[in-house]
Amino acid sequence: MQSPAATAPQRTPLADAHRQLGAKLIDFGGWLMPVSYPAGIVEEHKATRTAIGVFDVSHMGEIHFRGPRAREAVQRLVTNDVGRLVDGGALYTVACRDDGGIVDDLIVYRLAEDHYLLVVNASNIAKDHGWFKDNVGSLCDLQDASAETALIAFQGPAAAASLSEITTGADLGKLARMSFAPEAIVAGKKAIVARTGYTGEDGFEIFCAAGDAVDLWGALLERATPRGGKPVGLGARDTLRLEARLPLYGNDLDDTTTPLEAGLGWVVKPAAGDFIGKEALARQQAEGVGRKLAGFVMIGRGIARHGYPVAATADGPAVGQITSGSYCPTVDKSVALGYVPSRLAEPGQRLFVDCRGKRIEAEIVKGPFYKR
Repeated sequence: MQSPAATAPQRTPLADAHRQLGAKLIDFGGWLMPVSYPAGIVEEHKATRTAIGVFDVSHMGEIHFRGPRAREAVQRLVTNDVGRLVDGGALYTVACRDDGGIVDDLIVYRLAEDHYLLVVNASNIAKDHGWFKDNVGSLCDLQDASAETALIAFQGPAAAASLSEITTGADLGKLARMSFAPEAIVAGKKAIVARTGYTGEDGFEIFCAAGDAVDLWGALLERATPRGGKPVGLGARDTLRLEARLPLYGNDLDDTTTPLEAGLGWVVKPAAGDFIGKEALARQQAEGVGRKLAGFVMIGRGIARHGYPVAATADGPAVGQITSGSYCPTVDKSVALGYVPSRLAEPGQRLFVDCRGKRIEAEIVKGPFYKR
């Protein structure tokens, strides 16, 4: 008896465009995505830091909340203060379970008093939509618009000047970080332009109809290339976000980690309302956490990878685990994130990462590895 055929990965509207550009395509969480283009991960990373990186992030999920009680519904789900948003404002937050474990990290966009957009991680779209419906589905209308929405990130120091040349209906120079223009026209296409991103650089994320994605992608690349910009795949997206110490769901965050353990206590606002997980997080705030997500710089030669054990001494037992790690081109160092006991998570602490049987010394550092 033959085993069932594996399910083919989903494709973004730009899958053929990536293939035409010579991208190396992989199955990433059930999506066919470019991991790199012919220039390679390091050059794509450098282009984003010095000029412009153009990213297909259309695999991300877009879920709309509409109705008179939409704000109440969103606040019930997330830990940050949705009430402080005005139209055109966005905030980063997490959704938690009753025990404080993270369902997902996401961005909330307020389009109107009765209309919010939540952008969630690609691998969690079905899970999140189900969680949202189960917990607040009676309060407002929920619509999963992921399939009909494309999302392109345009990131880097030259992004604002370049994007302004093909944008009308929005003054990008006056668009603040974590805000958005809801009715922009970019290269002739209707779009939402948000000053958000996942690279540690200034830049934008551009929402458009799936059917407009190919034309918009082409126009953005046409603007970026003369300035030294490049299309960027998942490989450089990971090294860029790691340098900026931005967590990745499924690696650094999951249902077993809480925002307080992950260093995201700043998005937990108990005064915001009666959100799911509030009581568990209040207890944890009062009692402290037993482990913390720490940032490591490798001292010895070696690259820490997801799942590698961390020990307090060169020959002692494992006390923690790496969740993300890579060589990062801008800082020219091997860096990592990982959970360790809180008593060992202080900056300056030396620990040892077990890299395939060899203990490599590492030092814990404070803050992001790279700041623009």
